[in-house]
Amino acid sequence: MLKVGLTGGIGSGKSTVSNLFLQHNIPVIDADIISREIFNIYPEAKTEIGHQFGENIFDEQGNLKRRELGNLVFKCTSLRKKLEEITLPFIIKEIFKRIEEYNKAGEKICVIDAPTLIEVKLHTDMDVNIVVWVDLQTQISRVFTRDKLSNEDILNRIKAQMPLDEKKSYANFIIDNRGNFESTKEQFEVVLNKLYEFEVTI
Repeated sequence: MLKVGLTGGIGSGKSTVSNLFLQHNIPVIDADIISREIFNIYPEAKTEIGHQFGENIFDEQGNLKRRELGNLVFKCTSLRKKLEEITLPFIIKEIFKRIEEYNKAGEKICVIDAPTLIEVKLHTDMDVNIVVWVDLQTQISRVFTRDKLSNEDILNRIKAQMPLDEKKSYANFIIDNRGNFESTKEQFEVVLNKLYEFEVTI
């Protein structure tokens, strides 16, 4: 099975490309979704978060206050690293578990959609890597429109990830998502055809 890493940065439009894969019936393992699910799959992760960040980081239903935690860790590198130390092993474990499930099911291609794919070295386990790229100003504008965060919070989140210009150097394919949807879709179709060629040769 061809393992395809898909990454970008906050506001780059990575989800748009991820959805295009789904429309072609190609399975996508979404690391962001897994990061929310691990607290139910692995209760010990939730326990450790409570110990490190306090029980008030959960609401009355026991759900993680994600935006509150995000605002906290993106302002402090040491807290962000502490959060990653707790959650990353569980997220990566679950990603590989699902990869194996798709492999056993006979899928030919599987996409691993992860915003920090390169930062956590997960890209080295992929056969092909795609970076969805936009310029910095487009990132800022899109995140503001979508999340209504302050400029400081937006920049903190962007700085917490590897710059998109640097991520490009790790990519087999780059999708420039500054334009309209049709432009992105055209680039996607070119990449998809190349992936089918890869899939035939492995």
